[in-house]
Amino acid sequence: MLLERLEAEAVSGIECLTDFQLQVEHALDLEGRDLALFIDAHLTCTPPYEFTLLQPEIDRSYTTHAMSPAAVLQVYQQINHRPPPPSFMLSVRGERFELGEGLSLSALANLEAALQFAKLLCARPELSYWQSLCRKRP
Repeated sequence: MLLERLEAEAVSGIECLTDFQLQVEHALDLEGRDLALFIDAHLTCTPPYEFTLLQPEIDRSYTTHAMSPAAVLQVYQQINHRPPPPSFMLSVRGERFELGEGLSLSALANLEAALQFAKLLCARPELSYWQSLCRKRP
């Protein structure tokens, strides 16, 4: 939903790719990028959202049909023999994830806060700026 709203605002110079599960092929989508932003709904992040720097990592998702962003970065690094572009995760706090379940009022508020934050990021796609806004994952 957040990507749909960003695309509707036609933010120039930003390319959005929507997919529900990351696959090994998504490593190819990172080619030629200066920065990458992964966005996902999350059940346990601090509301309304968390913004973190990602690092390439082999994790349990590495050999499954749905990969984590860190595993996609690791694949990029392995196939290109160089680090991936600086990549960040915007985790938006969700409430319920049952099939057909609508957004709660608090989830809608979290989505709106994350949208405003993402618009700030898109307006200034600079590594140092993005780094100043995030906290590193342990």
